[in-house]
Amino acid sequence: MGFAVIAQRLNELEKRLKQAEELLNKVNRKIDLSFYANFHAGIELALNAFTMTKPENRRSSALQAINRFLEAEHIYKDYTVNELSQKSPIIDKYILTLSLAYIAEARCHLELEEHETALRRFQEGAKFIRLLLHKYIELMLTSNPAAYLHPQFKSQIDLHKLTQIYQWIDPNFNENTVFEMQRENMFKLTQSHDEWLSSLPSAIVDRSEIQWGIFGGNPTPFTGRFEKEAYKRLPQVFEVMESMIETNRRFESYQTELQAISQLGISFHDWLKLSPSTEIKPEGAELMYIIPSKPLELQPSI
Repeated sequence: MGFAVIAQRLNELEKRLKQAEELLNKVNRKIDLSFYANFHAGIELALNAFTMTKPENRRSSALQAINRFLEAEHIYKDYTVNELSQKSPIIDKYILTLSLAYIAEARCHLELEEHETALRRFQEGAKFIRLLLHKYIELMLTSNPAAYLHPQFKSQIDLHKLTQIYQWIDPNFNENTVFEMQRENMFKLTQSHDEWLSSLPSAIVDRSEIQWGIFGGNPTPFTGRFEKEAYKRLPQVFEVMESMIETNRRFESYQTELQAISQLGISFHDWLKLSPSTEIKPEGAELMYIIPSKPLELQPSI
């Protein structure tokens, strides 16, 4: 991922956070977006650095950019941990921002042909991000994950999809395992429905979002208004979980690419210049296969 793409993704996340500000203000919570300016400044430094012709200037400016990205990593680590403790609706945005910070830093190291440093930083980042994402997924699965198998979601969420979420947590899970995990939960959801609603985190729905009724504000689950909104959001929440997991897999797959570059002994800039062969490919195919002369010893991402 190049710096221009990183900047684009960062802008998208910043806009989504600004949209969330209104909700957070309702519960007297403030978010600090000023550090996004520092992150953007780092990207500008990096873009300028790698257009310089003098190696010493190039390296000096790149190191300044790396320092900005390191600062962003520390800041968004703390922010994400704090938002997880608050069970807030912006946890996913901070996890994604942290991922971009690690990608930007690694890209700088690669531009300087520091492959091993880039790989080490990716590995360190991947471990921490996976830990954060694991906690986030557990939170979003709610105290009773069987809720996602509610009959009203029949055309949107099924056991196979729920199993894929659990397989990210533990690859040994299969549909039968997940079904057995949820067998009793299905009955508990019926028996303790209001208790489950009361336990839903703000990351899914906050009572401050529900309009006041004739009985006042902060409606309880018994009013039905909160329940309706909660069930309305579950399919959207499930899509966010799927998207976060897919993004995390892509992040971790970058490590495999870095290992390949290192073991092949090719420079990063030569790697970028690789192009598909002229052989005829199936219609619509966009993949390029790189076949080394001998097998590579690639290690798992985590």
